[in-house]
Amino acid sequence: MNKLLFLALTAGCGAAWAQTPATNPMPDGSRDMYVGLGVQSAPRYEGADSHKVSALPVLQVQWSNGLFISGMSAGWHLTDDPTFEVGPLVAVHPSRDDEGAGTEIGGVGVTDFASGIPSPIDKRQLPAAPLSGMDRIGARLQAGAFANYYLNPRWRVTSSVLFGAGKERDGARLELGVQRLGVVDNARHRMSLSAGVTVVNRRYDDSYLGVSLEESLRSRFPAYEAAGGLHDAHAGVRWNWALSPSWMLTTNVQTTRLLGSARHSPLVERSTDTTVSTAIALRF
Repeated sequence: MNKLLFLALTAGCGAAWAQTPATNPMPDGSRDMYVGLGVQSAPRYEGADSHKVSALPVLQVQWSNGLFISGMSAGWHLTDDPTFEVGPLVAVHPSRDDEGAGTEIGGVGVTDFASGIPSPIDKRQLPAAPLSGMDRIGARLQAGAFANYYLNPRWRVTSSVLFGAGKERDGARLELGVQRLGVVDNARHRMSLSAGVTVVNRRYDDSYLGVSLEESLRSRFPAYEAAGGLHDAHAGVRWNWALSPSWMLTTNVQTTRLLGSARHSPLVERSTDTTVSTAIALRF
């Protein structure tokens, strides 16, 4: 079994904490796959005060040659060194419209259980969309690399860099983190802790948390130019419960605090927020 089973979580406007599955030595030609479904409570967009509850598909596949798919990301472990993991990484950054962040996994709809489907009469009574007047940003395919290092079997330093997000596909995002693996580690339960920071360039920050002059004229937000730099700090805990050799219940809680220029954006209603998810997955 993998050291960790990772979900693709998208907090707010797609600020997913991209993580790579640990190297899992397997016989040549084999693969390890999890498929499942769960539920997630997350901010409607990065910095939003309101939450939405959404269906959360789960997908992770890892092949013996080092290739892997984990939620909305995919990559390739290029080294067999048990202490060092490195390789290329691609990921999909979700879209964002006036309602907030878009679908997290392509081809699978997100259901907002909180609002349901309003009747024509109800629509007249609904409040304006939280980002009404802001430009829509489509889903973006990002490309980059990851590099992880094991200080010992329990501690892993992680890093990844991805390019291609934002309005003009020129946003860059660097993730730096540390993980404490196996805080609880037995036959049925496995718990791990993680913490890290995110650094972005100005193009990324200004796309998702800036407000152009044109946007300010048609929205409720004043013009604002985000500067990039340190974007957020985050910490999380993951608990995997092996219900049987084939079934697993995985639960994740992550708290994120926006920092620097991102924190002062007029789009930000709450600078600190928490995303919670739980899902059941079947191992093939």
